[in-house]
Amino acid sequence: MSYAQHLKCRECARTYELAPLAACEDCWAPLEVAYDYGRIWSDVRRDDIAARPPNMWRYRELLPLDGEPRVGHHTGFTPLVPAPRLARALGARELYLKNDAVNHPTLSFKDRVVAVALSKALEFGFETVGCSSTGNLANAVAAQAAAAGLTAFIFVPADLESEKIIATQVYGATLVKVSGNYDQVNRLCSEVAQKYPWGIVNVNLRSYYSEGSKTLGYEVAEQLGWRLPRNIVVPMAGGSLITKINKAFEELKKLGWVEPATTKFFGAQATGCSPISTAAKKGTPEIEPQKPSTIAKSLAIGNPADGFYAVKTILGSGGAGEDVTDEEIVAGIRLLAETEGIFTETAGGVTVAVTQKLIRRRFLSPDEATVLAITGNGLKTVAAVSGRLEEVAAIRPKLADFEERYVQLATAAASV
Repeated sequence: MSYAQHLKCRECARTYELAPLAACEDCWAPLEVAYDYGRIWSDVRRDDIAARPPNMWRYRELLPLDGEPRVGHHTGFTPLVPAPRLARALGARELYLKNDAVNHPTLSFKDRVVAVALSKALEFGFETVGCSSTGNLANAVAAQAAAAGLTAFIFVPADLESEKIIATQVYGATLVKVSGNYDQVNRLCSEVAQKYPWGIVNVNLRSYYSEGSKTLGYEVAEQLGWRLPRNIVVPMAGGSLITKINKAFEELKKLGWVEPATTKFFGAQATGCSPISTAAKKGTPEIEPQKPSTIAKSLAIGNPADGFYAVKTILGSGGAGEDVTDEEIVAGIRLLAETEGIFTETAGGVTVAVTQKLIRRRFLSPDEATVLAITGNGLKTVAAVSGRLEEVAAIRPKLADFEERYVQLATAAASV
């Protein structure tokens, strides 16, 4: 049974049937799925959720499918882990990591949105799917399209990290490399969606695709004992994730599954591509597009589709937007790895480094519970740190050689 009622324009409130549509015909604002919360409230209890399998579909009544999911059966319910060593390094009291770096099957939060989008694509009867991507979405669409038996066309900037290129091609998808930045890639992909009867997950399926991000928010609340965090720091590319976590929290309050607490949203970007955080600092939702230049390629969207709504989410919650340099991003990656044993990609380095800056500048209270969204795995962006780690020369397989070079280090380690 589906509890999705219709699509609704986020600006003029015009409604549409549940079809492959992404924008309002009257004002061109984005559409999003509206649900019958009254029926959900009467039919589902919090205890029902806890009895279900540990995946994203435990919240199926709040997702826009008519039937059972066709892909992503093992996606979601990733760990929410306390981070005491990172907290001490940042000067915080209570810090948690929502670790989608281990999400199934391609190690990023994009597996969530693709599971919804491709399940919906199959309901609509599409046989070919595709996306424009800065990397993680490419991996997720390619993998889950293969699992569903769908043909996939993946459009990416030509300078995308080699790890993400390989992790797309290996699934048999058709890779379309485009000489240009993501915004140019996305324009081409949108033209393809208008001409061909394909389900493009972040074009004509975007209204459904973005709903998958809500599951990260549901999980955070459930894993905190059905309470909302005081603060959450979220990396931003197109800006959809932060808005959908906010939607998830509001839905949980509406259903009475959590206490109606206020969460402050903090948006994290790279300085080399920071249209959303720049607007937030100015106190306006009006986005000025930028030309990306950053190692955080997964966040390198100069004209973010949901930037306007991301800024409204941030400012409306009493939060803030912030950005960090490439050097700070690498330092953030290393700090997370060295304190908590989690290797994140550049987007996660952005999140950690922005959190550090927000605490230092007192925008984020170190005494309040804070969740950091770690959205992708470091194995996807190895090049970002490979040239910045110490080169290690080999020794002979002799104890004397080991002691000559490492005895001081070994003694120091033993004394800690």
